[in-house]
Amino acid sequence: MKTVLIVEDEEAISRVLAAYLKKAGFLPLRASTGAAALEQFEVNGPELVLLDLMLPDTDGMALLSTIRKTSACPVIMLTARDGIADRLAGLDGGADDYMIKPFVPEEVVARVNAVLRRQPHWIDRGSKRIYGNLVIDLAAKQVMVNGAEVALNPRELALMLFLSEWPNRTFTREQLIEQVWGIDYDGSDRAVDLSVKRLRQSLSHWPIEEGEIRTLRGMGYQLWIRE
Repeated sequence: MKTVLIVEDEEAISRVLAAYLKKAGFLPLRASTGAAALEQFEVNGPELVLLDLMLPDTDGMALLSTIRKTSACPVIMLTARDGIADRLAGLDGGADDYMIKPFVPEEVVARVNAVLRRQPHWIDRGSKRIYGNLVIDLAAKQVMVNGAEVALNPRELALMLFLSEWPNRTFTREQLIEQVWGIDYDGSDRAVDLSVKRLRQSLSHWPIEEGEIRTLRGMGYQLWIRE
């Protein structure tokens, strides 16, 4: 039985989500504050977190950032904020999905199942990919540049691992969304541009003569490696 942590300060919403998740075969845990959520997260290690953006003691984005420092656990944001800037901020901050209130509980359960079904491309590989001073350890899910680990959020890591599987091959935004974000993702394709931008910044110390993430205008992106 997979555990889902519901971080929601509205008691009615929390109870309804817990009831529907339990009916779907999940073990729901509930927390109404950020502090309680972190305690539950550390003690119980849930498989997924449903995270309200507005909490009484902290902002949901701050809590997401704290989780992402130590864990790649899937997180679905729950919020009444429906602006595209808010959605992009959540997804770029490491959220796996974003749902707007009011929502239908059955759809929340469907989104939970969809996120948990996603299997990253690299999961069954145990080797390292070495491109000069860039080392990608698929088993440890780590990216190293010049011997130092590069701090990436889960989405950036997923994007890097996917591109490294197909060096010198160009992918459109739509292809990257399908392969990295998942076919059920319904947000803006600008999320790809933002993740690529952040990934480039993180790899800024990788010698450009060895490789880089290139933009091919009108075509898409590729991890270019000097052959």
